[in-house]
Amino acid sequence: MLAEPLNMSESALIRADGRPVEWAVSTGYVDYEQAEAAMEARVAAIAVGEANELVWLLEHPPLYTAGVSAKAEDLLMPDRFPVYKTGRGGQFTYHGPGQRVAYVMLDLTQRGRDVRGFVHGMENWIIGALDRFGIEAGMREGRVGVWVERKGAGWAREDKIAAIGVKVRKWVSFHGISLNVEPDLDHFGGIVPCGITEHGVTSLMDLGILASMDDADDALKSSFINHFGPVVAGLPPV
Repeated sequence: MLAEPLNMSESALIRADGRPVEWAVSTGYVDYEQAEAAMEARVAAIAVGEANELVWLLEHPPLYTAGVSAKAEDLLMPDRFPVYKTGRGGQFTYHGPGQRVAYVMLDLTQRGRDVRGFVHGMENWIIGALDRFGIEAGMREGRVGVWVERKGAGWAREDKIAAIGVKVRKWVSFHGISLNVEPDLDHFGGIVPCGITEHGVTSLMDLGILASMDDADDALKSSFINHFGPVVAGLPPV
């Protein structure tokens, strides 16, 4: 079932002062603990007005993260990849090569102070990006993230193509999204992704879309501007 729209207008997610968000892309694989420490520092600086908002795009080496709602039994292969406990919302998630992670550090005091509306905006951001590739994706009632419906001869199912896990401190967001471009989907088999057993995961490549990471980044940037406002080139924090 499609999620019901929120009363909050998405225009509330765009800063009234028009200040652009820094947009940074890391090359190579970024260590998870280094990334988390960099986010912590940037969020603290944004909260006191000493740094600009930032969207940071990167890839991690293969790993699992456990959100605050993670259940031990959902870690099916604890020795397969490193496992990191993290303060974001949600349960177990996989990150790895071929998956675009976007860490989103925005000042929600300038964007409506509505966490649920912010998450809804994040979902619409991804849906808009996927539309660039002709993929019809959507939200589902009771399931955070972005989903696609798949059909074949005598079968139909819904698979997750992007995950969302955020944390907010002093009204500044961090952590963010992960969009499956062309990861090894077998790597998700070491966990129950987001605690959901009755649905699978997919990617652009799995759906037959031959898109590069640069293509995905361009789509994400264009859709982000539509939903959250202008961006300007920035530097990765590590």
